[in-house]
Amino acid sequence: MNDEFLPFARPSISQEAIAEVVACLESGWITTGPRVKRFEEDLKVYLRAPHCVLLSSATAGLHLALLALGLRDGDEVITTPLTFAATLNAIVLAGGRPVLVDVDPHTFNMDVAAAAATITARTRAIVPVHFAGLPVDLDPLYELAHEHGLRVIEDAAHAIGTEYKGRRIGSFGDTQVFSFHPNKNMTTGEGGCVATRDEQLARSISVLRFHGIDRDAWNRFGKEGSQHYEVIAPGYKYNMMDIQAALGLHQLPALEGFIARRSELAERYQHELAEWRELTRPGTPAYEHRHAWHLYTPLINPEAAGMDREGFMSAMKARNIGTGLHYECAHLYAYYRQRFGFQPGQFPHAEHIGERIVSLPLFPSMSDAQQQRVITTMAELFGRGAT
Repeated sequence: MNDEFLPFARPSISQEAIAEVVACLESGWITTGPRVKRFEEDLKVYLRAPHCVLLSSATAGLHLALLALGLRDGDEVITTPLTFAATLNAIVLAGGRPVLVDVDPHTFNMDVAAAAATITARTRAIVPVHFAGLPVDLDPLYELAHEHGLRVIEDAAHAIGTEYKGRRIGSFGDTQVFSFHPNKNMTTGEGGCVATRDEQLARSISVLRFHGIDRDAWNRFGKEGSQHYEVIAPGYKYNMMDIQAALGLHQLPALEGFIARRSELAERYQHELAEWRELTRPGTPAYEHRHAWHLYTPLINPEAAGMDREGFMSAMKARNIGTGLHYECAHLYAYYRQRFGFQPGQFPHAEHIGERIVSLPLFPSMSDAQQQRVITTMAELFGRGAT
């Protein structure tokens, strides 16, 4: 057995990024300041978005984007149960009621036809999730939203660099929320970004991210700044720090290379595992797209594998290989069952996936030899012999 533990994810941090963080520390300006502003401008160029607002997390971005819609008690927001709890939590914290729809069993993304059937007079918005970096089929979703006058807040936490029909997620549509968590395709340690074409919504998020202050508060500490400011709303403490942006300034130019390597690794998994009955590989939709491959998420088929997902993850860990669980269905968590009455069996496709899904190791610095180790170890576990 290899003594080195292989994690399922590992960030790639360059020496230039480390030097930028050191320079930031030495500058004396470590909270929100000029590097955050530069990073926002760089993101606007990369995403081709007119407005980008940096935040402490994607969760903060979802919260403020939904809060800016002015949801009232009983207003409904449609999303999927196959997502991290933050998606549903943000809806509730913004005053909405999550209405869930099942996923396409092939892509693991929202079933748009099912979403259409759930719209009521109380529906205000749709929150599709670009699962694992695969874009939702957005044309029919936006047609549905426009038909009913609904806002679309795309949970793009997995989807920085994802493309749909030749267009980068963030460059079109309504509003997108990205994550820069350490296991994402690029990282600022923690952090997130809202991209939008809605100037008023961007302005609202900018104000709410820092105590409801009506302008960039960091300017008041500069030589030309003033200590006087106005609070125009009860805001939050959701601002990104310059220390984080220092990483982002170097992560963003490297992103295309990160995605290229992730794609190579994912395509090899797809090829090598094609005939394995023990696993069901992630599906590929017919529409044109670029998958960012934030995660590689096959399903364990217990009957053929001779073990369930938990047994597989434990066996891999015992062999010093990490895996991830993305995700168990959010509607089955105690809070959502008790508060909204969700029950097992309501969303059969999502539940089937949630019981079997596992994330295999996938990160840009992963070597071919490390990936072969993963494949060989799985073959041994499943009794397939040498691979």
